[in-house]
Amino acid sequence: MKKDLLYIATLLCLLSISFIAKATIRPTYLRVEYKINPFLDDRKPRLSWELVAEGFDNKQTAYQIIVASSSEKLNKGVGDLWDSKKVASNQTNQVYYKGAALKSGQQVWWKVRVWNQDGVAGRWSDNARWEMGKLDESAWRAKWVGKDLNHLAKGGAYELPPSPYLRKEAVLTKPVKEARLYISSLGIHNFYINGEKVGDDFFSSGWTDYNKRVYYQVYDVTTKVKKGNNAFGAILGTGWYAGYLGYALLVGTPQVNQFYGKFPMLKAQIEIVYQDGSRETVSTDKSWKWGLGNVQEADMLQGERYDARQLSTKWSMVGFNDSKWEPIGEFENKPGQLLQLYPGEPVRVVKELSAKTIKKVGQNKYIVDFGQNFAGIIRLKQRGIAGDSLVFRYGEMLHPDGSLVTENLRKARATDTYIFRGDSNAEQWEPSFTYHGFQFVEISGLKEEPKPDFLTGLAMSSDLHEAGQFQTDNSLLNQLYQNIVWTQRANYLDIPTDCPQRDERLGWTGDAQVYMRSAIFNNDIAAFHKKWIQDLSDAQWENGAYPIYAPIPKNKAGFAAIRPSDSFSPGWSEAGIICAYEVFKAYGDHEVVKQSYPNMLRFMEFLKGRTTNHIFPEGAFADIEPKGGFGDWLSVGKKTSPDLIASIYYFYCNKLMREMSAAIGRKEEADYFDTEMKASQARFKARYIAADGKLKTQDSLYGDGSGYVEGQGGFSGHTQTAYANAIYAGILSPEGEKQAGAYLQELITANGGRLATGFLGFKPLLPALSKVGASDQAYKLILSTEYPSLGYEIVNGATSIWERWDSYIKGKGFVHNAAMNSFSHYAFGSVNEWMFENILGIKSLENGYRKIVVRPEIGQNGIKKASGSYRSINGLIQSAWEIQGAHVVQEVDIPVNTSALCYVRAASPKDILLNGKPLDRTFLRDRVTQEGEEIILKLGSGKYIIKSIFSLP
Repeated sequence: MKKDLLYIATLLCLLSISFIAKATIRPTYLRVEYKINPFLDDRKPRLSWELVAEGFDNKQTAYQIIVASSSEKLNKGVGDLWDSKKVASNQTNQVYYKGAALKSGQQVWWKVRVWNQDGVAGRWSDNARWEMGKLDESAWRAKWVGKDLNHLAKGGAYELPPSPYLRKEAVLTKPVKEARLYISSLGIHNFYINGEKVGDDFFSSGWTDYNKRVYYQVYDVTTKVKKGNNAFGAILGTGWYAGYLGYALLVGTPQVNQFYGKFPMLKAQIEIVYQDGSRETVSTDKSWKWGLGNVQEADMLQGERYDARQLSTKWSMVGFNDSKWEPIGEFENKPGQLLQLYPGEPVRVVKELSAKTIKKVGQNKYIVDFGQNFAGIIRLKQRGIAGDSLVFRYGEMLHPDGSLVTENLRKARATDTYIFRGDSNAEQWEPSFTYHGFQFVEISGLKEEPKPDFLTGLAMSSDLHEAGQFQTDNSLLNQLYQNIVWTQRANYLDIPTDCPQRDERLGWTGDAQVYMRSAIFNNDIAAFHKKWIQDLSDAQWENGAYPIYAPIPKNKAGFAAIRPSDSFSPGWSEAGIICAYEVFKAYGDHEVVKQSYPNMLRFMEFLKGRTTNHIFPEGAFADIEPKGGFGDWLSVGKKTSPDLIASIYYFYCNKLMREMSAAIGRKEEADYFDTEMKASQARFKARYIAADGKLKTQDSLYGDGSGYVEGQGGFSGHTQTAYANAIYAGILSPEGEKQAGAYLQELITANGGRLATGFLGFKPLLPALSKVGASDQAYKLILSTEYPSLGYEIVNGATSIWERWDSYIKGKGFVHNAAMNSFSHYAFGSVNEWMFENILGIKSLENGYRKIVVRPEIGQNGIKKASGSYRSINGLIQSAWEIQGAHVVQEVDIPVNTSALCYVRAASPKDILLNGKPLDRTFLRDRVTQEGEEIILKLGSGKYIIKSIFSLP
């Protein structure tokens, strides 16, 4: 009997162990609204998680979420705010919170567990949390405060007033349990508590249409306050609110700064919870004082002047004598101005760079080379005599004589000045209210040779989680990828700017839309673009058009304030549709569609109103400046008809709107867009496609081309750009696409195997070639080092993506420097999309990468191996391949809850080994199909090594 009981007990134990082994699926990387443990003001935020599990074919079939008002309750499994119970679903993201109504400042804890494909529940995730911000205007006690110091601006080319310093002391009467700082500024700010700066971010509260919405941030400042007397201080900068913007000064616009307001203001509220549960609030109001400090000038474009002698470093500490400071002014809220929690990721220092070389170029003058073009600031560490100064000028390139190139900065002064306090030890300083685009820094005023570490480069960007990795055995391709990454890093700074160095730095919509999918492969940009797509909606013109950049300040007459002719353009304005669509597709995000939908409908109505028989005939946009819009900006050779391009974009936007409308249940609108899409496709064929399949245009309708971008040479439909866009958009019939592919290849060959495209043509060029079976041609273009090409930039020393194909040409130098010549411009980095989708072969079949394709394009192009990964919202996807003699080895890692179609080039399934075994002896033997010389494997989650005998095409 005892033996039988022992046997049963042992059997139960083994069964239990087996049960646990099957239940290893576990949620990880818990996020709310794309962020880890964030502050939020979304009343029904979206939750997401990834899954980890050993083995193959793991799936989620159900989940349970518990949300509690305290960590203690959560640990006990008590979901007093929400217990979803078991929900039959494979959804791991975009899961809406459906619990009790949340209040301002409420702290929320949550966890999740899931059931796998066998119906076995896995372990609970680790605890995660979020905290609510201010949900109602009534929750704000703080007032806007500020001081107009414009009368103190020094004369000269720029009007740059000093920054106001603000402070207040307050007594906290009891031991503190926790404290929060809620803070916003019209302009930008640094905030201090007891002498310590709060947060490691820069340029809060960002750039918006301040007349419509202003953002605030929240910080946990529990460790910074204490019982007794506390000091609170702030420094304000003009930022985008009152500082210089864009090229207004260059083009002679009467107003060059103060587009939203004359001076910066602050609203701050520190809420303290004492250990006994009582509360106290310290808020900005007229009881605060202001004074002058060390920041003598500060402007995003022009730079910062800092005199360390002017004010003690103890100005934001308890006991500072502020008897000569004056009461601050108090201001009312602006009607209609929303105050919302910042939805994006903060700007931070994301990399530190050491000097590569330091060269003396004149008396007391040196140039530091950081070896990398980036956006950011410098950190100085140097001793100096009180009153001595160092002047820093910034540039991306050097002239042949070794001097700094600054002509391409145009009217951006881009100069910082530091005046020494005269400490016995080395003084340390970094600017707070400006940034620059540079690789080189010229320093004037050094009286002795500096130490190698006296200057550090601080690369700044919106602090986005890395999503992609890319590596090959080709050094040029590897450098190209790094150039793309660095250029995105330099220009994804609160908004997606065109460039970080000159007097522009605007959120150009054409650049943004062509680069959008490429950006997604590099970083998690969902929260970043949640913010900017709202900026774009806020900037929409009254007629329904999206502008050419956003935010876009407007004058009293309703025109663009930086340059009145800045309105809309085909290929640019469509960003309002395309950028929302790319977020929708990559992240399975329906909310971005719902939020933007009224604006998108208005834009499509605007476009429809300008069509003639569902397309745009030649001259359809002759009423804007420049005529026809910007067209295929910075292309080389024959210009493509801007109206032909606009017609393709119109078709494409209807196609995207059909899909998005259907996804959010707007069937009537989806049917409308389907009808309009088909009508535009038919009319495009009638107007712009010749009988032989060539794309055509009636060039005579453009007259002499005056008023159009480079219109003097006439326009054509038979261009690389026209065919690439038509193929990419899917506007052609299968036979028409085949013909277009042949013409596209002929044009490239006739051009000496070189590209001729600009911003709008380069993005679709390589994908179009791959789509028509000309992957070899695409590889030749990306590996080319002849002008024009990205490889040409690299062999000429580029560490970032240039604005122009000819930004620099050997023997000619900097031919465009005085006009428009950025060496950090991500638009041509749009090739990144092809690198991930075609070299690595990672493509999405279903929104949010729930179903994917892994189909790398491998051939006789000199590339023997490639590897990389993309961290989708559904998990990490990895793809690698290597040619080993007559074999190709592919390594594929598919995340849990994901399925993939993996394409393997082989004559027969018998020529394939899977994880070291013949394919027909594995669990995949019944999940194999064949299309020509490709074997298609239906994969679930897991790690796979696939070896095949491969005949190179």
